[in-house]
Amino acid sequence: QVQLVESGGGLVQPGDSLRLSCAASVGTLDFNAIGWFRRAPGKQREPVSCIQNSDGATSYRDSVRGRFHISRDSTKSTVFLQMNNLKPEDTAVYYCAAEVRVVGDSGCVYLLTTNWGQGTQVTVSS
Repeated sequence: QVQLVESGGGLVQPGDSLRLSCAASVGTLDFNAIGWFRRAPGKQREPVSCIQNSDGATSYRDSVRGRFHISRDSTKSTVFLQMNNLKPEDTAVYYCAAEVRVVGDSGCVYLLTTNWGQGTQVTVSS
C-alpha cells in the first residue's frame, strides 16, 4: 500500500501563496501520473493539476491555470503544488493522488487503482 502524506495547507488571505507537498512512500515515477484533487464543502471532488511521469506533461483545471504550478523534486518522491494569487473559491481540502491519468492539458482523472493521501485543508479568507 502506497502512503501519501500531504502538508502545507493553512489559512491565508486572498492573493497569498501556499506550497503543498505530497511525500510518497515509493518513488513517484512508479506511477503513470500523480497529481492533486480538491473537494470544497458541498461540492464534488475535482481535479486541480496532474503531472505525467513519462514525459512530464502537466494538466491544470482552467480556474487555476497561470496561478498554480505542479512539480516534482529531483528524487522524484515528492510532488509539490505551488499556489499563487489564491482566491476564496480555492478553499477546499486538497488531496494528493497517485496513479491517475492525465487527459489533455486541462484534465486529470482518478482510477480504481488510485492511491489517496489524507488531505490538507486550504482556506482562503479575508
